[in-house]
Amino acid sequence: MKIGVTGATGQLGQLVVEQLKKRVASEDVITLVRNTEKAKDLGVVAKAFDYTKPEGLASQLEGIDYLLLISGNEIGQRAVQHQNVINASKKAGIKWIVYTSLLHADQSSLNLAGEHLATEKALKESGIEYTILRNGWYSENYTGSIPGAVGAGAFVGSAGEGKISSAARIDFAEAAAVVISDDSHKGNVYELAGDEAYTLSELAAEISKQTGKDIPYSDMPETEYAKILKSIGLPEGFADAIASWDVGASKGDLFDDGHQLSKLIGRPTTPLSQSVKQVL
Repeated sequence: MKIGVTGATGQLGQLVVEQLKKRVASEDVITLVRNTEKAKDLGVVAKAFDYTKPEGLASQLEGIDYLLLISGNEIGQRAVQHQNVINASKKAGIKWIVYTSLLHADQSSLNLAGEHLATEKALKESGIEYTILRNGWYSENYTGSIPGAVGAGAFVGSAGEGKISSAARIDFAEAAAVVISDDSHKGNVYELAGDEAYTLSELAAEISKQTGKDIPYSDMPETEYAKILKSIGLPEGFADAIASWDVGASKGDLFDDGHQLSKLIGRPTTPLSQSVKQVL
């Protein structure tokens, strides 16, 4: 049984491949990547694969039975790119697609939700068996800001007192590997999130505790937060998007208490305190 993994040189994809190699033979894992040179260190077969070039996708998928479709990173282009992969999968005879979607995609106010829902719909209409992993927020999305927050003396954002049920990227990677290596998961939709939920005030308190410094959380309007992100060098569109996602967090878009992620991986999700410690 050959398992293909798209986006395997990305931050999530690399972790998925390492987790898969613990569960299936390395020769049964095939990575599908834009740059095969970058995939050399993964220790498995790598094939050139570009979501934006539909004409060559089906041939690269031949011989693969199950496909983990990791969502692309080009916001605004993903629905079309994912449709390209699904169309090619039909031609190549892929038997099962596991797709990384967004937590509560059918209810979320996040501007990311639309493309994920379009892909979910395309999967359901494709005739291929599917499983949907609706991934919540990676803890790294917030802990990556810790060095800057410590330097500035405050953690800033626009999430208010919204609860965030994040988990470490490795937790989501392990879940993907668990699912695609066991076909009993076919047909399921999983809402995946961390076991513990926290506010950004609580994250700031954890940073303060571990550094011994007073790092308060400063909540601000969406436009002001976006301005700060632009001032430190983020592209305008991306800065606006990050600020809007924080507003989504304030509305509960990043909260879930179903514990489906820890049930899948058979252990508690990585605690926030541990993710903070790793960065510090």
